[in-house]
Amino acid sequence: MNQPALQLSNLTKRFGERTAVDNLNLNIEAGCFYALLGHNGAGKSTTLRMIAGLSRPDFGNVRILGQDMAIHPEAAKQPLAFLPDEPLLYGKLRPLEYLEYVAGLWAIPALQAEARARELLEWTDLWKHRGEYCEGFSRGMQQKLALCGALIHEPKLLLLDEPLTGLDVAAARQVKDLLQAKVREGCTVILTTHILEVAEKLAEVIGVIAQGRLIAEGTLTELRERIGRGDASLEDIFLHLHDEVAA
Repeated sequence: MNQPALQLSNLTKRFGERTAVDNLNLNIEAGCFYALLGHNGAGKSTTLRMIAGLSRPDFGNVRILGQDMAIHPEAAKQPLAFLPDEPLLYGKLRPLEYLEYVAGLWAIPALQAEARARELLEWTDLWKHRGEYCEGFSRGMQQKLALCGALIHEPKLLLLDEPLTGLDVAAARQVKDLLQAKVREGCTVILTTHILEVAEKLAEVIGVIAQGRLIAEGTLTELRERIGRGDASLEDIFLHLHDEVAA
């Protein structure tokens, strides 16, 4: 039996009196394209940060490919990559230098890192910009380079927080194609997005959270069945579910 890519058990995070993530349970199979949706403040980014090990839960458990984040944090993080909503680059580095630096943090041998960096830059159409400094890159170029950095160690679980925000149509299409290619290779992709059409077209499984709780999960067909509308768009489903919560 294959090990789930991600298991969250009763995950809870509070900030003072506010509960950002409230007893969240998720079980995501390996090789799945999963979209985590919710309004601003629903707990999406906080959840991703706890999965990535950047924020410690107040209660609950994160397991990545069977490794418990609290007990074996290094082993749990090894197959993981996290891309936040704002690309974190070093402006005074060129793309190849940046990727080789990130590869060094993962202890990837220099020759392997150079080859992998070139492959990723060619894949994202950034190789022709290898002599330019990152500080001069457009938002789309920065986002693609940050994605290259996330992929340099060939992760098995990729977390993406609003990866398409601010991208033009061409750059967004290229990023979507790259993510679909990684899923076909067996990588598990979990993304948050406010662009519901993207989730509708790309995600195999969709989870909707409100007030830090999972209020619905399933394929698009299953979510349509839940609200009793076989022709509903994901936007219709999303608004219907939140109306239910509000009521």
